[in-house]
Amino acid sequence: MRALTVTPGIKDSLHLRDIPEPAAGEGQVLVNALAVGLCGTDAEIIAADYGEAPPGQDYLVLGHENLGRVREAPRDSGLAEGDLVVGIVRRPDPEPCKACAAGEWDMCLNGKYTEHGIKGLDGFARQQWRADPQSIVKLEAGLEDVGVLLEPTTIVAKAWEQITRIGQRAFFDPHIAVVTGAGPVGLLAALLGVQQGLEVHVFDIVKDGPKPELVRDLGAIYHSESLPDSGLKPNVLVECTGVTPVVLDALRCRAQDAITCLTGVSGTGNQTEVDVGALNREEVLMNGVVFGSVNANRRHYDAGAKALSSANPDWLRRLISRRVPLENYAEAFHHRPDDVKVVLDLQKSRGGRGDQR
Repeated sequence: MRALTVTPGIKDSLHLRDIPEPAAGEGQVLVNALAVGLCGTDAEIIAADYGEAPPGQDYLVLGHENLGRVREAPRDSGLAEGDLVVGIVRRPDPEPCKACAAGEWDMCLNGKYTEHGIKGLDGFARQQWRADPQSIVKLEAGLEDVGVLLEPTTIVAKAWEQITRIGQRAFFDPHIAVVTGAGPVGLLAALLGVQQGLEVHVFDIVKDGPKPELVRDLGAIYHSESLPDSGLKPNVLVECTGVTPVVLDALRCRAQDAITCLTGVSGTGNQTEVDVGALNREEVLMNGVVFGSVNANRRHYDAGAKALSSANPDWLRRLISRRVPLENYAEAFHHRPDDVKVVLDLQKSRGGRGDQR
């Protein structure tokens, strides 16, 4: 079968190749791949910033945002042929550590977890894949057009869950939420904030194109100015860019007792002058909380699926700006100004042998 692969450690090694069909030992459930979403993580793996092939293999199948349809499943698995499903990306470490043993593998303590398409496990950009039932989330049939958005939704579902838990440490009555970044993760973070009844403000640098309209149609408020210039003092901030000046704005511009969640991963090497003492003073005197959040466990996949089911399906479809057949993968990685989420369509891809370069 065909798969989109990289050779970890070699920059720009992305290409299609023929690989064996998934072995039975990979899982009891056989899934026909429908779609794979692309994100910054994939670009960083292609750039050889990180990425790890499975043991004994010199290539890694790319793709962690995924959607598929069950082809074969055991009778007692809770899944049946034709079910719409998403594979969970991170798998617990083999020891397992106490967090992984408790089902909180997103909080793995020893770093020995594996991740499909990222670290030690092949991804989902292949025509078929296998997994065990506990590693698969079933979606409602009506989410076929947008189910590939589940994985990025899990990231912000976890973020909002943690915000709620932290808020419960004391009196917490949030009204205003700020999301920095109107990419797919930022827009989905805004969606979950609106679903909680908050007044949501989304900040991004673009002034036209689909993003401002998507924010407004969600019932949120779009800003192209900076957060300091807006004068807002939010109770909750979800930072989704990783851009250093924006991160600093999110740390400095908030209300008393505010909670700031950092989900964007920043680049390193560039020095930024920061008055750490002033920042610390403000956080302490304002009872502020800043925390980072990455990945998700089964609970967050279930919460994400619920959020997608409750959302306007037409709005969700508009997040997917392009669907590109697998064989045109190079086109998918060329960013366009109006791109929000680009998806590889494996259902419409042609059969035959792949590029063996």
